[in-house]
Parts: sequence; structure tokens; C-alpha cells
Amino acid sequence: MAQARALPGCRLRERSTRRVMIGDVRRNPSTVVVLAGQPSERILAALGSSLNVALVRLESPPDAARAAESAAGVEAAAEALRRASGISASYVVVAADPLAGVAAAWQEMWAITGEAHGSDTFELRAAEALAAWRAGRFELPDYYLVLAEEATPAVPDGARADFYLGPLRAVRPNRVSVAAGASPEAQAAALLSELGSLRHGPWWPSLDEIFAAARGFYPGSLAESHATGQASLLT
Repeated sequence: MAQARALPGCRLRERSTRRVMIGDVRRNPSTVVVLAGQPSERILAALGSSLNVALVRLESPPDAARAAESAAGVEAAAEALRRASGISASYVVVAADPLAGVAAAWQEMWAITGEAHGSDTFELRAAEALAAWRAGRFELPDYYLVLAEEATPAVPDGARADFYLGPLRAVRPNRVSVAAGASPEAQAAALLSELGSLRHGPWWPSLDEIFAAARGFYPGSLAESHATGQASLLT
């Protein structure tokens, strides 16, 4: 497993070197981080100018971003992760995610009312991602980093219909981090700061387990658990 390296002014933290790999993916010592969502060009430019960070993008044209919600999109993002695995840098940040289509479909199920809608699209995207993962075409990154606007206390992360901050973070809290800022520049600065303070934790469970957790997860469950815990302390 890659060693987390400190950016200027950031403290180095120890991380385990044991890892189970699939195929020829993730064999270098770099820390590979996937940016969740669609970061702006200003954020990517700021990352690209950092000496400690190598940026990997999709090789397909920008209008192919919609293909991220298809099997072709899974393969394109998997190819970006494979390229990242061959780069030697303190941090390799990948602006592509094989689970992007799964994330979008899961979030769509909870759109509008907070009540679950049809899961057919989610199951289709999950099957496409599972097929690629089982075939060894990609391995999950060391970390996911979610870009967000400044956190709103009234809306806890667990209450949002967000695949990354919801079920994915629930299964491995230390492997999903958030960089919040009021502007792209502030988000980029927060992102670079987060890279220097990524926490050690157990490696990902199987993708089957992650999707099973997503099926049983609903927005607000983490927030409710936290509130229940606080209430029990006061009684």
C-alpha cells in the first residue's frame, strides 16, 4: 500500500504496506486518490501545478463525461486508474471514477422526496462495475476525496443523498475524505490540505459488499445514529 506523504506544512502519518491486489493494478508506491464528482477546470489546474501531485484525466473528450454512466464509462475510468498505477509521485489524483455511474444512479433513487424510487438503473450500473472489477480491470483507489461547498450544520453529511458520503463512507470512514470550500480556489486549497492528512484505515471490502451496503443504506441513517447516541448520553 502506498505511503501517505506530507505536503509542505503537513504532518506525515504512518500507513500499512499490506494490500491484496487484483491483476496488474496498484503496484507502485504512490497514494492514488479519486476525485468524486466533476471538479472544475480551476481545481484541476491548481492540482496540476502542485509539485507533489500528478493529475490523471480521462483520455476521452469532455462530452464523453455522460458515458461515465455506462459500461464504456466504467472502462474509460478503469483505464485512467491503470495509468495512475504506473505513475511515481507522492499523490496521484484521478479525475475519473469507475463507480461514477453507480453513484449517480444511487443518488437518483433518493432524489426529490427522500423516498426510494426504482432501483433498476442502480442494479444495471452496479452489474457493469462489478463485471469490470471481477475481471481485474480496476482496483479501488487508496482514497476517495469529495469536493463540497462549505459544510452546512443543518445538513449533516449522512443526511445527504450522496453515494460517497453515505454508503461508501459508512463502510470505510477513513478512506473517504471531504474538501470543502466556498470557491473553487478554496476547494483546491482544502483538497491539497486533505491530501497531507489522509488517515490510515482498513482496506476496502469487496465491491459486492459495498453495493450490498448501498442497497440497505438510506440518507440520514448516519445522522440519526449520531443523534441517538447523543441523546443516550444525556439520559
